[in-house]
Amino acid sequence: MNLKVYKRDGSVGSDTVELPDSLLALEPNEHAIWLAVRAEEAASRQGTHKTKSRSYVRGGGRKPFKQKGRGVARQGSSRSPLNPGGGTIFGPMPHTYSVGVPQKVKMLARRSAFLLKVKEDCVRVVEDFNLDLPKTRDMANLFAKMALTDQKVLFLTPDYNDTILRSVRNLPGAGATRAAAASTRDLLNCSTILIQKSAVPALLKGMTNAA
Repeated sequence: MNLKVYKRDGSVGSDTVELPDSLLALEPNEHAIWLAVRAEEAASRQGTHKTKSRSYVRGGGRKPFKQKGRGVARQGSSRSPLNPGGGTIFGPMPHTYSVGVPQKVKMLARRSAFLLKVKEDCVRVVEDFNLDLPKTRDMANLFAKMALTDQKVLFLTPDYNDTILRSVRNLPGAGATRAAAASTRDLLNCSTILIQKSAVPALLKGMTNAA
């Protein structure tokens, strides 16, 4: 399968980019996509929530009342969870939410997400270019010429490009990143993937090498 390469003015150029048939012959695995997206979203959680158990509550050093003679249960601290102002029983404590995903599942998920976009005709290839200065207007004009103004666009570059990144980030719903760093969630969480021509090999390499 060949993808047309668009010019910056929105017209279709003479160049094409070929996608390997071995990649297109695969069937997208939705379960692998779910596993990868779940792991990515879980890893983004801070996990810094915390309540104080009885060992963290200040005070309670003196025994509240004598051991015997009152006819009630003995207590050694006023910071017991049973008392007002005491600690919390089984409250949330800081921990990581990370979920392990095998490397082959990560690769399968990225391939599946990209294949879904290809089958939906939501992948566009644009010629290589660079910007001298970060200008949102230049990227907005590019999106307008390619009829992508009202779409959620993921712009992929071959290498980290701070100028393009800063030019895209102010556009509603748009984002930019390196092709090799695009995760399964990134590929799915957009309506159109716009990728520079020289970034296609890096993206295809990431389909066989987990990020």
